[in-house]
This record gives sequence, C-alpha cells and structure tokens, in this order.
Amino acid sequence: MTPERFARGMTFDDYVKFTGSPENLGREGFDVRRFSLVRPRVDWNGFLRERYANARLTDDQKAAITWLAAQPGGPAKVLVLSEDWSSDCRRDVPYLARLAEAGGLELRIFVRDGDTMLRKGLPAPSAGGNADLVLEYANEKNGERWATVPVAVFFTRDFVELYRYIEYPAIYHKDRVLGLLRAARAGETEEQTKARSGRDITALLESPFFDVWARAGIAEILSALHERLVAAPPRG
Repeated sequence: MTPERFARGMTFDDYVKFTGSPENLGREGFDVRRFSLVRPRVDWNGFLRERYANARLTDDQKAAITWLAAQPGGPAKVLVLSEDWSSDCRRDVPYLARLAEAGGLELRIFVRDGDTMLRKGLPAPSAGGNADLVLEYANEKNGERWATVPVAVFFTRDFVELYRYIEYPAIYHKDRVLGLLRAARAGETEEQTKARSGRDITALLESPFFDVWARAGIAEILSALHERLVAAPPRG
C-alpha cells in the first residue's frame, strides 16, 4: 500500500453519499432478502446514515483504540473494501467508522465491484477499478481465495500492515446460520422456501444480533491489534 493509492479511497461520509448516487444505484447488486441479483440496487443510503448515528462503542473500546493508536507503531490508517449490498458491510462499516474516529485513525473505503457484481472467484488483474486491492487483500478460506467483503486492513502511519479483519467476527457462524435458514422445510415448495427464508434472513438482520456481531467484530479487532503490538511491535 502506498500513500497515493490509499488517498484514492472515500471517507465514510463520501462513501455513504456514494451509496445513494445514481452511479452506485445503477450498478448490479444483490438483495439477500430475495436471494437474487438486482439492478438497480437497493438504496441503503438512509439505512447507513441511521446505523452510523446509532452505532456506539463502549467506553472500554474507546479507551482501547486510543491506547493502541498512541503506541509506537500503533494503528493510524484503515483501508476498507465494501459493497452496500452486503449485509456484513452494512453491519460493520458504520462501526469501523466510529472506531476510526475514536482512535483518530484515517479511514478510506473502496468498493469491490465494477458495473456488474463479482459472482465468484477473483477479478482479473486487468479488470481495473479496485481489482488490485481485491487481489491483494483476498480472503483465504477452505483452501481457496475469495473476494470477500468487508475487509478492514489496519496499518501504521508508514503503511506497515498490522491486522486484517475479514467478513464477520469468529463468534458469528454465518455459513451455518444462513444455511439453516435457507434449508427447505418439510412440505415447502422451492418458491415457498425462497420466500420464507428471505423473511427469516430479513428478521435476523433486523434483530439485536446484528449489533451483537458488530460489537464482537470491534472487540476482535482491538484484541488482535493489542496482540500484534505486544508480540511483534512494528518499526513503521
């Protein structure tokens, strides 16, 4: 990562404005409630604004990020890969913005997709846009590499990488939970399963667990940054 590449990202405020823009809404997206691709995208601008307004770190979390940022080689910059169609991004990115604010960290957000949504695998290196970042910070999972979002990469002020937070906190067993919600129930037709699972997933995303997992993600980040500084303090 270079200062010039990092500076090309959006601030959180710019990102939220972008989500409601014709440029963004005209791109292909995904609606988890219907479990289908959509164009135009769902407009999540108002949701993100409200979520950010309601996002709160605990006093301990604020104190922890303040302490970490004050250490030699502590976190100073955060790069985030995000897409507003992702419920994981809608859950975590407003909290990441609050974390950056509390620690005085510089936050820059980059979108993953181009005009069409990346359905699987990784983008070609020649794809343009932010493909270079997607490839650099790809998630390694089950022996494969994935273009997962969100990804939050924490750096020192000299861009020494400290930690990557990827997709969701360890306590959220997402694949299992969503797999159970999407599984067919006895007597359901395929269409009934799709409609019912969409309602169940929507209810989950509107439940208190959405914030439980967001706060767990913040705790996981703080603990990992602390461990990094204790175990191997960077020089940058």
